[in-house]
Amino acid sequence: MDTWFFLAGLFLMTMLAFLIWATISKKRTEELLDDPNAPKSSLAKDGPGPNPVTAPRR
Repeated sequence: MDTWFFLAGLFLMTMLAFLIWATISKKRTEELLDDPNAPKSSLAKDGPGPNPVTAPRR
């Protein structure tokens, strides 16, 4: 019986840690999206694009 309580507690603590991490990550992402001075991704349509000097050759 003690093993089941331990496993249930471990499961709940893991889920709580994941929810806290996801909430913090979501907040940081939304702050970056709202920041007009944040650097754009090189994959974004309006981003700087890949650097031709460092791009791999085919």
